[in-house]
Amino acid sequence: MAGIVLDKTLCAGCGACESSCPFGAITMEKGFPVIGAGCRVCGVCVKSCPCGALSLEKEEKKEVDKSLWKGILVFAEIEAGALHPVTLELLGKARELSAGRHPVYAVMASEDPSHAEELTHYGADRVLVYPHPQLRHFICELYANMLEDAIDRLKPAVVLVGATPLGRSLAPRTAVRLRTGLTADCTSLELRENSDLVQIRPAFGGNIMAQILTTRTRPQFATVRYKVMEAAKRSEAAEGSVEICSLPEEKLRTSVTVVSAVPKPPAADISQAEILVACGRGLKKKEDLALFEAFAQRLGGQLAVTRPLAEEGWAPQSKQIGLSGRTVRPRVIFTFGVSGAIQFQAGMNGSDTIIAVNTDPEAPIFRIAHIGVVGDLYEVLPRLEAALEREGII
Repeated sequence: MAGIVLDKTLCAGCGACESSCPFGAITMEKGFPVIGAGCRVCGVCVKSCPCGALSLEKEEKKEVDKSLWKGILVFAEIEAGALHPVTLELLGKARELSAGRHPVYAVMASEDPSHAEELTHYGADRVLVYPHPQLRHFICELYANMLEDAIDRLKPAVVLVGATPLGRSLAPRTAVRLRTGLTADCTSLELRENSDLVQIRPAFGGNIMAQILTTRTRPQFATVRYKVMEAAKRSEAAEGSVEICSLPEEKLRTSVTVVSAVPKPPAADISQAEILVACGRGLKKKEDLALFEAFAQRLGGQLAVTRPLAEEGWAPQSKQIGLSGRTVRPRVIFTFGVSGAIQFQAGMNGSDTIIAVNTDPEAPIFRIAHIGVVGDLYEVLPRLEAALEREGII
């Protein structure tokens, strides 16, 4: 492990290192510097030492034998007794990444054999199923035991997990156990010939698209946002195999007891909507949202907003599209008064048809819009409604 090393035979006890440390991590005790836990191994003290008593010991970088790790493992999440749709998106991406060169695996906790059988219709070459009653409810410790066991059996180069509340808890815990890398909330993935996974996600508030690689450890973990990948297509024939697995008794023990599980009441979710009407800062006041919500309802869709409107309290955060909100992929999305910052675009640029209305002809939203209208949204909305009425659409 990297760290600062002191040679006491050279130290003059001058205290130059203590005064130069930008983190205040060095204290002088009995005439010698003591490196505290606040050390960031920046090396400033090494450069400031006039006696050369301090040196920087670098961590030896060990390379993993990548030939021992093959394939892409998808964690198949069960929600309310059914496969979570993000699982099918992960399988679709896994098939695309594998390109016939890598096997595609899936792992799941389920007592229903039909769940595993269904995955073999969506491109999973091998499905590992853990039907333990103890896994009926999500307890992160036990699920991590299961995922770790599956990784030990399969030795996959890549592990893909949905960026759901469950996945965002499970993936980091398992990655830490295996001392490997994890990139969260990926929006794109690429696989190199040597099995290095290029994990792409917005960074610095969405101002750049970072490409992150885990080159020295395996497996490579990535959580992927729902609605950003194309779901796998179902094949009539089951093309993979199902393997029933079990965990040793000690791996099923936990101090957590599930007393009861109460289903959350169903609520409208913009990530599931086929038609969306999104409003941005072009709106003059909160009350005007009612006009666009009524328009969305006439279309059989839902209202959505940008981050500034959610932060102003004009709409709940569950209605927000973007990196810090929801990712959506509707058939049609109307945007009114939305400039189209990259953070917003990252949450909706997979929409089939984008119709944008903005007074600024240079607004970024027009770069991705399929249909763009330069005009005042308050004038465009009634004319648009009238046109759709004439066509019998609303």
